[in-house]
Amino acid sequence: MNEELKDSIMGALELVIDPELGVDIVNLGLVYDLELKEDGLLEVTMTLTAMGCPLAGVIVDQVKAALTDIPEVKETEVNIVWSPAWTKDRMSRYAKIALGVR
Repeated sequence: MNEELKDSIMGALELVIDPELGVDIVNLGLVYDLELKEDGLLEVTMTLTAMGCPLAGVIVDQVKAALTDIPEVKETEVNIVWSPAWTKDRMSRYAKIALGVR
């Protein structure tokens, strides 16, 4: 996948807000990897801020919905992983400021 398409996908994912923290999943550092197959299947590998998050299904649905307007993406599969574990260090400067994290 070229950088322009990856930027478009990441931009769309910035519209997905973690309902508990109120910051998007990209700036929180939850998106680990993107892989677009030749048939248009996009595999999004991501994590959540906490195991057992009750809103995991909502976030997955929002990820899929956010990517529907990207023509190259025909279908989206979201893989939730727990390794490597998410930490505050993965957050962008923007997210840290928004949440008051040092």
